[in-house]
Amino acid sequence: MRRKAPLYLFLLPTVLFLLVFMYYPAYKAVELSFFQWDGFSPPRWIGLGNFERMMRDSVMRASIDNMLILTGARILIVLTTPLLAAELVFHLASRRWQYWYRVLFVIPLVVPEVVIYLIWQFIFNPSIGLANVLLTNIGLGFLANEWLGSHRTVLLSLALVGFPWIAGINFLIYLAGLQNIPHEVLDAASVDGATGLRRFWLVDLHLIMGQIKLLLILTVIFSLQSFVLILIMTNGGPGYSSMVPGLLMYEAAFQDGRFGYACAIGTAIFAVIFTLTYINMRYIQPETEHVPN
Repeated sequence: MRRKAPLYLFLLPTVLFLLVFMYYPAYKAVELSFFQWDGFSPPRWIGLGNFERMMRDSVMRASIDNMLILTGARILIVLTTPLLAAELVFHLASRRWQYWYRVLFVIPLVVPEVVIYLIWQFIFNPSIGLANVLLTNIGLGFLANEWLGSHRTVLLSLALVGFPWIAGINFLIYLAGLQNIPHEVLDAASVDGATGLRRFWLVDLHLIMGQIKLLLILTVIFSLQSFVLILIMTNGGPGYSSMVPGLLMYEAAFQDGRFGYACAIGTAIFAVIFTLTYINMRYIQPETEHVPN
């Protein structure tokens, strides 16, 4: 134990930072969710009043509907294009080309998200944006629209951000899972005649199921937490057509001064994320398929 004491001392600063800057603010947020507080006057205890208000809030219900739609779109994206790209790169015969494709798909990660969102905001500009200009030039001008200014197209436009959705962490996770498949398994599949789509469906997809489950959980958690995309591109509009719970929490706190209500929304989001994380750790990860040696 004495020999390990220096290791605990090295961990102490990290633990202190976590306690001061993460766990204590989280605890205070949960505590303030039971108070009415504008950030200046003394907090006033109202019990479950903020949560009752949240249940009755029509904007909150609309934001949940929008979040579910965007989450469904993101799940569909995660299960298609990055997986397909990883599968194609994995089966390249040349290791050099595999390396360069990995570099190509990782480079966009160094671009700040805010810059990407501003570029897509320009693409959807109804007057000079690339989307409407391209549609007009190919004879589909009747499809030109106010993409971010119409309640009918705003969620579709937000879901299209990042097209073709290949580059990034999702691609790398899938590729790492494919590269961890033992060569013996792939050779045996080839001997049995499993090639092309048949091999992908019967072998590859089965052996990366752990990565698929992980990305599904991470996608849902990201959808619950994220609101920067919507804040920059639409600010929840038009009306509340693109409002999500995270943005509603932000506006309640820093625009309306309803910090207690914002903390209640944050507490509800935390409860959902905690539940999903527990399900992932308790039920999904133990079921991850392992290939015997």
